[in-house]
Amino acid sequence: MTKKTQIMGVLNVTPDSFYDGGRYQSPDAAREHAEAMVRDGADWIDAGAESSRPGAAPIGVDEELRRLVPALEALSGLPVAISVDTYRAETARRALTLGATMVNDITALQGDPDMAAVVAEAGCACVLMHMQGSPETMQQRPKYEDVVSDISAFFEERMAFALAGGIREENIWLDPGFGFGKTVNHNLEILRRLPEFKRFGRPLLVGTSNKSSLGAVLGGGSGDRTEGTAATVAVAAWLGADAVRVHDVAFMAKVARMTDAVRDGVETI
Repeated sequence: MTKKTQIMGVLNVTPDSFYDGGRYQSPDAAREHAEAMVRDGADWIDAGAESSRPGAAPIGVDEELRRLVPALEALSGLPVAISVDTYRAETARRALTLGATMVNDITALQGDPDMAAVVAEAGCACVLMHMQGSPETMQQRPKYEDVVSDISAFFEERMAFALAGGIREENIWLDPGFGFGKTVNHNLEILRRLPEFKRFGRPLLVGTSNKSSLGAVLGGGSGDRTEGTAATVAVAAWLGADAVRVHDVAFMAKVARMTDAVRDGVETI
């Protein structure tokens, strides 16, 4: 039986995201893009209103809600799960009332002291992502003793924190944070050693889509990294990622499905 690698489609309702900033700010554009991603094979839509690209400055909660709420209202009734990409408890609380069922927190519950309580009370899923530093500082000489061991120690600590805060273990996902405070070689090593994170027994989310490390290896700007994304999606699916977070859902869903079939076979042909 083939294990399906889930596809999380990125919906940026920001003016400044590195890949598609400004394209989906209106509710109609957000809905149209989300519907297209669903048709193309998305299992999740991950909506975010603040850019986390390297060097990005944070925005306030009022601005985050101003951007995000109309988009989430426009996504009502979609036949897939909605994730909200935020580290602010107030934003997460509002998103959960508008149909989100997962909080994708790039700070792993460190960015807002109230976030764990919001997630626990809602009983929703939560992604704990590793990031060294903040988006403003994370690419300023990232350093590790051993990148996978250091991330694993971080996961142990953050999972313990989440559980102590009332979040159920079955609701926790882990994301090693490809591109968030890592060099190119750190990112490549994370992918090579991805199976080491399976010891936590929690679903793994991997987000390599169009990241600068791909451009460093292959060349090309943020809109010209399809081949690199495809290769890393295939590697992540092969090595145990439960979901991949991507911009080009149509292309990458096919890459993941083919990788799943080669890894596990198919029931009939």
